[in-house]
Amino acid sequence: MKKQLLKKYAELLVKIGVNLQKGQELTVYASIDQKPLVLEIVKWGYKVGAKKVIVEWDCQELSKLHYKYRSIKTLSKMEKWEVEKLKHRVEVLPARLYIVSDDPNGMKGINQKKVSLSRKAIYSVTKPYIDQIENKEQWCIAGASSEKWAKKVFPDLSSKKAKEALWDAIFKTSRVYGDPIDNWKKHNENLMKKCKYLNSLKLKELHYTSSNGTDFTVGLIPEARFIGGCERTISSKVIFNPNIPSEEIFTSPKKGLAEGVVVSAKPLSYQGELIENFSLKFHKGKVVEVHAEKNEDLLKEMINMDESSSYLGEVALIAYDSPINNTGILFYETLYDENASCHLALGMGFTNVIDNYEKYSKEELNNLGINDSIIHTDFMIGSKDLSIVGITENKEKIQIFKDGNWAF
Repeated sequence: MKKQLLKKYAELLVKIGVNLQKGQELTVYASIDQKPLVLEIVKWGYKVGAKKVIVEWDCQELSKLHYKYRSIKTLSKMEKWEVEKLKHRVEVLPARLYIVSDDPNGMKGINQKKVSLSRKAIYSVTKPYIDQIENKEQWCIAGASSEKWAKKVFPDLSSKKAKEALWDAIFKTSRVYGDPIDNWKKHNENLMKKCKYLNSLKLKELHYTSSNGTDFTVGLIPEARFIGGCERTISSKVIFNPNIPSEEIFTSPKKGLAEGVVVSAKPLSYQGELIENFSLKFHKGKVVEVHAEKNEDLLKEMINMDESSSYLGEVALIAYDSPINNTGILFYETLYDENASCHLALGMGFTNVIDNYEKYSKEELNNLGINDSIIHTDFMIGSKDLSIVGITENKEKIQIFKDGNWAF
Protein backbone atom coordinates (compact mmCIF):
# COMPACT_ATOMS: atom_id res chain seq x y z
CA MET A 1 0.00 0.00 0.00
CA LYS A 2 1.58 3.24 -1.17
CA LYS A 3 1.65 6.10 1.30
CA GLN A 4 0.72 8.55 -1.47
CA LEU A 5 -2.56 6.70 -2.02
CA LEU A 6 -3.29 6.81 1.71
CA LYS A 7 -2.79 10.58 1.64
CA LYS A 8 -5.17 10.94 -1.33
CA TYR A 9 -7.72 8.76 0.45
CA ALA A 10 -7.49 10.84 3.63
CA GLU A 11 -7.90 14.03 1.60
CA LEU A 12 -10.98 12.57 -0.10
CA LEU A 13 -12.60 11.63 3.21
CA VAL A 14 -12.00 15.07 4.69
CA LYS A 15 -12.85 17.21 1.65
CA ILE A 16 -15.61 15.17 -0.02
CA GLY A 17 -16.70 12.73 2.69
CA VAL A 18 -17.43 15.09 5.58
CA ASN A 19 -16.52 18.26 3.64
CA LEU A 20 -14.94 19.75 6.75
CA GLN A 21 -15.42 23.51 7.04
CA LYS A 22 -12.88 26.05 8.30
CA GLY A 23 -13.23 26.52 12.06
CA GLN A 24 -15.26 23.32 12.48
CA GLU A 25 -14.42 20.44 14.82
CA LEU A 26 -13.81 16.94 13.43
CA THR A 27 -14.25 13.68 15.35
CA VAL A 28 -12.65 10.54 13.91
CA TYR A 29 -13.71 7.08 15.09
CA ALA A 30 -11.25 4.31 14.26
CA SER A 31 -9.72 1.05 15.42
CA ILE A 32 -6.33 1.15 17.15
CA ASP A 33 -4.68 -0.57 14.16
CA GLN A 34 -5.49 2.34 11.82
CA LYS A 35 -2.85 4.79 13.05
CA PRO A 36 -1.31 5.53 9.58
CA LEU A 37 -4.66 6.47 8.01
CA VAL A 38 -5.86 8.40 11.06
CA LEU A 39 -2.67 10.49 11.15
CA GLU A 40 -3.22 11.47 7.50
CA ILE A 41 -6.86 12.33 8.23
CA VAL A 42 -5.87 14.50 11.18
CA LYS A 43 -3.27 16.29 9.03
CA TRP A 44 -5.84 17.01 6.32
CA GLY A 45 -8.31 18.14 8.96
CA TYR A 46 -5.93 20.82 10.13
CA LYS A 47 -4.88 21.68 6.57
CA VAL A 48 -8.44 22.64 5.66
CA GLY A 49 -8.79 24.71 8.84
CA ALA A 50 -10.21 22.46 11.56
CA LYS A 51 -10.57 24.14 14.93
CA LYS A 52 -9.92 20.82 16.65
CA VAL A 53 -9.59 17.18 15.59
CA ILE A 54 -10.54 14.54 18.16
CA VAL A 55 -9.77 10.84 17.66
CA GLU A 56 -11.83 8.21 19.48
CA TRP A 57 -10.02 4.89 19.32
CA ASP A 58 -11.77 1.53 19.46
CA CYS A 59 -10.71 -2.12 19.78
CA GLN A 60 -13.04 -4.96 18.84
CA GLU A 61 -11.28 -7.46 21.09
CA LEU A 62 -11.69 -5.08 24.03
CA SER A 63 -15.39 -4.61 23.27
CA LYS A 64 -15.80 -8.38 23.23
CA LEU A 65 -14.25 -8.63 26.70
CA HIS A 66 -16.62 -5.95 28.01
CA TYR A 67 -19.65 -7.84 26.70
CA LYS A 68 -18.34 -11.10 28.14
CA TYR A 69 -17.57 -9.93 31.67
CA ARG A 70 -19.74 -6.90 32.41
CA SER A 71 -23.28 -7.27 33.71
CA ILE A 72 -26.23 -6.09 31.63
CA LYS A 73 -26.82 -3.42 34.27
CA THR A 74 -23.29 -2.04 33.88
CA LEU A 75 -23.36 -2.24 30.08
CA SER A 76 -26.69 -0.41 30.06
CA LYS A 77 -25.55 2.57 32.10
CA MET A 78 -24.32 5.78 30.50
CA GLU A 79 -21.94 7.69 32.72
CA LYS A 80 -22.37 11.41 33.25
CA TRP A 81 -19.27 12.23 31.18
CA GLU A 82 -20.68 10.22 28.27
CA VAL A 83 -23.90 12.24 28.36
CA GLU A 84 -21.85 15.44 28.47
CA LYS A 85 -20.10 14.34 25.27
CA LEU A 86 -23.50 14.02 23.61
CA LYS A 87 -24.46 17.48 24.81
CA HIS A 88 -21.23 18.85 23.34
CA ARG A 89 -22.03 17.17 20.03
CA VAL A 90 -25.48 18.78 19.94
CA GLU A 91 -24.01 22.20 20.76
CA VAL A 92 -20.96 22.12 18.47
CA LEU A 93 -22.11 19.86 15.59
CA PRO A 94 -18.65 18.48 14.74
CA ALA A 95 -18.14 16.63 11.46
CA ARG A 96 -17.90 12.89 12.18
CA LEU A 97 -15.80 10.39 10.25
CA TYR A 98 -16.18 6.67 10.96
CA ILE A 99 -13.48 4.25 9.76
CA VAL A 100 -14.67 0.63 9.61
CA SER A 101 -12.09 -2.16 9.66
CA ASP A 102 -13.31 -4.78 12.15
CA ASP A 103 -13.19 -8.53 11.71
CA PRO A 104 -16.65 -9.53 10.32
CA ASN A 105 -16.71 -12.48 12.75
CA GLY A 106 -14.95 -10.65 15.56
CA MET A 107 -17.82 -10.80 18.06
CA LYS A 108 -18.65 -14.45 17.48
CA GLY A 109 -19.45 -16.28 20.71
CA ILE A 110 -20.74 -13.37 22.76
CA ASN A 111 -24.19 -13.34 24.33
CA GLN A 112 -26.19 -11.48 21.68
CA LYS A 113 -29.15 -11.09 24.05
CA LYS A 114 -26.86 -9.17 26.37
CA VAL A 115 -25.79 -6.92 23.50
CA SER A 116 -29.38 -6.25 22.43
CA LEU A 117 -30.65 -5.44 25.91
CA SER A 118 -27.79 -3.07 26.67
CA ARG A 119 -28.15 -1.36 23.27
CA LYS A 120 -31.84 -0.75 23.96
CA ALA A 121 -31.07 0.80 27.33
CA ILE A 122 -28.32 3.05 25.95
CA TYR A 123 -30.52 4.12 23.04
CA SER A 124 -33.24 5.31 25.42
CA VAL A 125 -30.71 7.83 26.77
CA THR A 126 -29.06 8.82 23.49
CA LYS A 127 -32.20 9.14 21.32
CA PRO A 128 -33.24 12.66 22.45
CA TYR A 129 -29.76 13.95 21.56
CA ILE A 130 -29.63 12.06 18.26
CA ASP A 131 -33.01 13.53 17.29
CA GLN A 132 -31.65 17.04 17.90
CA ILE A 133 -28.66 16.40 15.65
CA GLU A 134 -30.46 14.64 12.80
CA ASN A 135 -29.77 16.23 9.39
CA LYS A 136 -27.72 19.02 10.98
CA GLU A 137 -24.20 17.60 10.83
CA GLN A 138 -21.83 16.17 8.22
CA TRP A 139 -20.80 12.56 8.64
CA CYS A 140 -19.12 9.86 6.59
CA ILE A 141 -18.45 6.13 6.90
CA ALA A 142 -15.45 4.70 5.04
CA GLY A 143 -13.34 1.56 5.17
CA ALA A 144 -9.73 0.69 5.97
CA SER A 145 -7.90 -2.59 5.48
CA SER A 146 -7.05 -4.63 8.57
CA GLU A 147 -5.35 -8.00 8.88
CA LYS A 148 -8.33 -10.00 10.16
CA TRP A 149 -10.87 -8.43 7.80
CA ALA A 150 -8.47 -8.92 4.87
CA LYS A 151 -7.91 -12.60 5.71
CA LYS A 152 -11.68 -13.13 5.80
CA VAL A 153 -11.99 -11.60 2.32
CA PHE A 154 -8.84 -13.22 0.88
CA PRO A 155 -8.30 -16.44 2.89
CA ASP A 156 -5.85 -17.95 0.37
CA LEU A 157 -3.38 -15.06 0.55
CA SER A 158 -0.75 -14.38 3.18
CA SER A 159 -1.71 -11.77 5.78
CA LYS A 160 0.47 -9.13 4.14
CA LYS A 161 -0.78 -9.78 0.59
CA ALA A 162 -4.40 -10.03 1.78
CA LYS A 163 -4.15 -6.67 3.48
CA GLU A 164 -2.64 -5.10 0.36
CA ALA A 165 -5.35 -6.66 -1.83
CA LEU A 166 -8.08 -5.26 0.42
CA TRP A 167 -6.51 -1.79 0.33
CA ASP A 168 -6.46 -2.00 -3.47
CA ALA A 169 -10.16 -2.94 -3.51
CA ILE A 170 -10.99 -0.09 -1.13
CA PHE A 171 -9.09 2.44 -3.25
CA LYS A 172 -10.71 1.20 -6.47
CA THR A 173 -14.28 1.18 -5.19
CA SER A 174 -13.76 4.55 -3.49
CA ARG A 175 -12.49 6.09 -6.75
CA VAL A 176 -9.12 7.03 -5.23
CA TYR A 177 -7.07 6.21 -8.33
CA GLY A 178 -6.61 9.20 -10.64
CA ASP A 179 -8.15 12.41 -9.29
CA PRO A 180 -10.47 11.28 -6.45
CA ILE A 181 -11.99 14.72 -5.87
CA ASP A 182 -12.95 15.12 -9.54
CA ASN A 183 -14.02 11.48 -9.74
CA TRP A 184 -16.53 12.03 -6.96
CA LYS A 185 -17.90 15.25 -8.39
CA LYS A 186 -18.69 13.43 -11.66
CA HIS A 187 -20.07 10.41 -9.80
CA ASN A 188 -22.44 12.59 -7.76
CA GLU A 189 -23.66 14.28 -10.94
CA ASN A 190 -24.50 10.89 -12.49
CA LEU A 191 -26.41 9.76 -9.40
CA MET A 192 -28.38 13.01 -9.35
CA LYS A 193 -29.48 12.49 -12.97
CA LYS A 194 -30.96 9.09 -12.11
CA CYS A 195 -32.68 10.54 -9.03
CA LYS A 196 -34.23 13.29 -11.13
CA TYR A 197 -35.69 10.79 -13.59
CA LEU A 198 -37.05 8.48 -10.87
CA ASN A 199 -38.66 11.38 -9.03
CA SER A 200 -40.34 12.54 -12.25
CA LEU A 201 -42.21 9.20 -12.47
CA LYS A 202 -44.22 9.78 -9.25
CA LEU A 203 -44.01 6.10 -8.32
CA LYS A 204 -46.47 4.64 -5.84
CA GLU A 205 -45.04 1.11 -5.55
CA LEU A 206 -42.08 -1.05 -6.49
CA HIS A 207 -42.51 -4.73 -7.35
CA TYR A 208 -39.40 -6.95 -7.06
CA THR A 209 -39.10 -10.44 -8.57
CA SER A 210 -36.15 -12.82 -8.94
CA SER A 211 -35.66 -16.52 -9.66
CA ASN A 212 -34.19 -16.97 -6.15
CA GLY A 213 -37.70 -16.61 -4.67
CA THR A 214 -37.99 -12.86 -4.20
CA ASP A 215 -41.55 -11.68 -4.97
CA PHE A 216 -42.16 -8.51 -3.06
CA THR A 217 -44.10 -5.24 -3.32
CA VAL A 218 -43.32 -2.13 -1.28
CA GLY A 219 -45.34 1.09 -1.08
CA LEU A 220 -43.72 4.52 -1.35
CA ILE A 221 -44.51 7.82 0.37
CA PRO A 222 -46.07 10.41 -2.00
CA GLU A 223 -44.10 13.23 -0.36
CA ALA A 224 -40.79 11.33 -0.53
CA ARG A 225 -38.12 11.44 -3.22
CA PHE A 226 -35.17 9.34 -4.28
CA ILE A 227 -31.76 10.70 -3.30
CA GLY A 228 -28.20 9.43 -3.72
CA GLY A 229 -24.56 10.37 -3.38
CA CYS A 230 -24.10 13.69 -1.64
CA GLU A 231 -26.48 15.19 0.90
CA ARG A 232 -26.89 18.64 2.46
CA THR A 233 -27.20 19.68 6.11
CA ILE A 234 -30.19 21.73 7.27
CA SER A 235 -28.25 24.06 9.52
CA SER A 236 -25.27 25.05 7.40
CA LYS A 237 -26.33 23.83 3.91
CA VAL A 238 -22.97 22.05 3.61
CA ILE A 239 -22.82 19.27 1.01
CA PHE A 240 -21.21 15.99 2.16
CA ASN A 241 -21.05 12.30 1.20
CA PRO A 242 -22.19 10.03 4.04
CA ASN A 243 -20.83 6.84 2.45
CA ILE A 244 -17.57 6.29 0.60
CA PRO A 245 -17.97 4.24 -1.49
CA SER A 246 -21.59 4.66 -2.58
CA GLU A 247 -23.45 3.53 -5.68
CA GLU A 248 -26.98 3.67 -4.31
CA ILE A 249 -30.08 5.68 -5.05
CA PHE A 250 -32.54 5.29 -2.22
CA THR A 251 -35.69 6.43 -0.47
CA SER A 252 -37.66 5.45 2.61
CA PRO A 253 -40.84 3.44 1.95
CA LYS A 254 -44.17 4.00 3.66
CA LYS A 255 -44.38 2.12 6.94
CA GLY A 256 -46.97 -0.62 6.79
CA LEU A 257 -46.94 -1.10 3.01
CA ALA A 258 -44.87 -4.17 2.16
CA GLU A 259 -46.04 -7.60 1.05
CA GLY A 260 -44.28 -10.78 -0.02
CA VAL A 261 -40.92 -12.50 0.31
CA VAL A 262 -37.38 -11.21 -0.16
CA VAL A 263 -34.37 -13.51 -0.35
CA SER A 264 -30.88 -12.37 0.62
CA ALA A 265 -28.20 -12.22 -2.05
CA LYS A 266 -25.19 -11.85 0.26
CA PRO A 267 -24.37 -12.60 3.93
CA LEU A 268 -25.21 -9.94 6.50
CA SER A 269 -22.65 -8.93 9.12
CA TYR A 270 -24.64 -7.94 12.22
CA GLN A 271 -23.20 -7.21 15.66
CA GLY A 272 -19.94 -8.93 14.72
CA GLU A 273 -21.49 -12.15 13.38
CA LEU A 274 -22.60 -13.34 9.94
CA ILE A 275 -26.21 -14.17 9.07
CA GLU A 276 -26.25 -16.26 5.88
CA ASN A 277 -28.76 -17.48 3.26
CA PHE A 278 -31.86 -15.93 4.75
CA SER A 279 -35.32 -14.80 3.67
CA LEU A 280 -37.95 -12.49 5.15
CA LYS A 281 -41.71 -12.59 4.63
CA PHE A 282 -43.63 -9.32 4.96
CA HIS A 283 -47.33 -8.70 5.60
CA LYS A 284 -48.82 -5.24 6.11
CA GLY A 285 -45.29 -3.86 6.12
CA LYS A 286 -44.03 -6.08 8.94
CA VAL A 287 -41.68 -9.07 8.94
CA VAL A 288 -43.87 -12.00 9.96
CA GLU A 289 -41.57 -14.91 9.11
CA VAL A 290 -37.81 -15.42 8.85
CA HIS A 291 -35.54 -18.24 7.77
CA ALA A 292 -31.74 -18.44 7.78
CA GLU A 293 -29.25 -21.25 7.27
CA LYS A 294 -26.85 -19.61 9.70
CA ASN A 295 -27.65 -17.44 12.77
CA GLU A 296 -31.43 -17.48 12.40
CA ASP A 297 -31.79 -16.69 16.12
CA LEU A 298 -29.63 -13.57 15.66
CA LEU A 299 -31.85 -12.50 12.75
CA LYS A 300 -34.92 -12.90 14.95
CA GLU A 301 -33.18 -10.93 17.70
CA MET A 302 -32.55 -8.11 15.21
CA ILE A 303 -36.15 -7.79 14.02
CA ASN A 304 -37.36 -7.72 17.63
CA MET A 305 -35.03 -4.99 18.87
CA ASP A 306 -38.04 -2.68 19.24
CA GLU A 307 -41.64 -2.41 17.99
CA SER A 308 -40.53 -0.88 14.67
CA SER A 309 -37.39 -2.88 13.84
CA SER A 310 -39.45 -5.39 11.85
CA TYR A 311 -40.56 -2.64 9.42
CA LEU A 312 -38.57 -1.23 6.51
CA GLY A 313 -36.67 2.04 6.64
CA GLU A 314 -35.01 2.06 3.21
CA VAL A 315 -35.22 0.75 -0.36
CA ALA A 316 -32.00 1.23 -2.32
CA LEU A 317 -31.36 0.71 -6.02
CA ILE A 318 -27.89 -0.32 -7.26
CA ALA A 319 -27.04 -1.93 -10.58
CA TYR A 320 -25.75 -5.52 -10.43
CA ASP A 321 -23.19 -4.31 -12.97
CA SER A 322 -21.70 -1.95 -10.38
CA PRO A 323 -18.01 -1.17 -9.73
CA ILE A 324 -18.17 -2.95 -6.38
CA ASN A 325 -19.95 -6.06 -7.62
CA ASN A 326 -17.61 -6.20 -10.63
CA THR A 327 -14.62 -6.67 -8.34
CA GLY A 328 -15.96 -10.16 -7.70
CA ILE A 329 -15.20 -9.66 -4.02
CA LEU A 330 -17.51 -10.47 -1.14
CA PHE A 331 -16.41 -7.92 1.45
CA TYR A 332 -18.39 -9.22 4.44
CA GLU A 333 -18.87 -5.54 5.33
CA THR A 334 -22.22 -3.85 4.72
CA LEU A 335 -20.70 -0.54 3.60
CA TYR A 336 -19.29 -2.32 0.54
CA ASP A 337 -21.67 -5.23 -0.02
CA GLU A 338 -24.76 -3.01 0.17
CA ASN A 339 -23.33 -0.97 -2.71
CA ALA A 340 -22.77 -4.04 -4.84
CA SER A 341 -26.47 -4.64 -5.54
CA CYS A 342 -29.98 -3.58 -4.55
CA HIS A 343 -30.72 -3.69 -0.87
CA LEU A 344 -33.37 -3.00 1.75
CA ALA A 345 -32.95 -1.86 5.33
CA LEU A 346 -34.93 -2.78 8.39
CA GLY A 347 -35.53 -0.14 11.03
CA MET A 348 -35.04 3.60 10.98
CA GLY A 349 -35.96 5.53 7.85
CA PHE A 350 -34.48 8.77 6.50
CA THR A 351 -36.44 11.91 7.21
CA ASN A 352 -34.47 13.93 4.66
CA VAL A 353 -36.09 12.08 1.75
CA ILE A 354 -39.30 14.01 2.38
CA ASP A 355 -39.72 17.17 0.29
CA ASN A 356 -39.16 20.24 2.51
CA TYR A 357 -38.51 17.91 5.47
CA GLU A 358 -37.16 20.78 7.55
CA LYS A 359 -40.69 22.21 7.78
CA TYR A 360 -42.04 19.13 9.53
CA SER A 361 -41.70 17.99 13.12
CA LYS A 362 -40.25 14.55 13.86
CA GLU A 363 -43.74 13.31 14.73
CA GLU A 364 -45.19 14.65 11.48
CA LEU A 365 -42.47 12.92 9.44
CA ASN A 366 -43.21 9.63 11.18
CA ASN A 367 -46.92 10.11 10.51
CA LEU A 368 -46.16 10.49 6.81
CA GLY A 369 -44.71 6.98 6.92
CA ILE A 370 -41.04 7.31 7.92
CA ASN A 371 -40.18 4.46 10.26
CA ASP A 372 -38.40 5.21 13.55
CA SER A 373 -36.35 2.51 15.24
CA ILE A 374 -33.24 1.76 17.27
CA ILE A 375 -31.70 -0.10 14.30
CA HIS A 376 -30.99 0.59 10.64
CA THR A 377 -29.70 -2.66 9.14
CA ASP A 378 -29.10 -3.03 5.41
CA PHE A 379 -29.33 -6.42 3.72
CA MET A 380 -28.65 -7.24 0.08
CA ILE A 381 -31.29 -8.64 -2.29
CA GLY A 382 -29.91 -7.70 -5.71
CA SER A 383 -29.44 -10.66 -8.07
CA LYS A 384 -28.34 -11.12 -11.67
CA ASP A 385 -31.95 -11.54 -12.88
CA LEU A 386 -33.68 -9.11 -10.50
CA SER A 387 -36.63 -7.26 -12.03
CA ILE A 388 -38.10 -4.13 -10.48
CA VAL A 389 -41.30 -2.67 -11.91
CA GLY A 390 -42.51 0.72 -10.74
CA ILE A 391 -46.24 1.39 -10.49
CA THR A 392 -47.27 5.04 -10.83
CA GLU A 393 -50.17 6.87 -9.23
CA ASN A 394 -52.04 6.27 -12.52
CA LYS A 395 -51.32 2.51 -12.29
CA GLU A 396 -48.89 2.67 -15.20
CA LYS A 397 -46.13 0.03 -15.01
CA ILE A 398 -42.57 1.16 -15.76
CA GLN A 399 -39.55 -1.17 -15.89
CA ILE A 400 -36.97 0.26 -13.48
CA PHE A 401 -34.59 -2.73 -13.33
CA LYS A 402 -34.20 -5.60 -15.77
CA ASP A 403 -31.75 -8.49 -15.37
CA GLY A 404 -30.32 -6.85 -12.28
CA ASN A 405 -29.48 -3.53 -13.93
CA TRP A 406 -31.07 -0.18 -14.69
CA ALA A 407 -33.64 -0.39 -17.48
CA PHE A 408 -33.15 3.22 -18.53
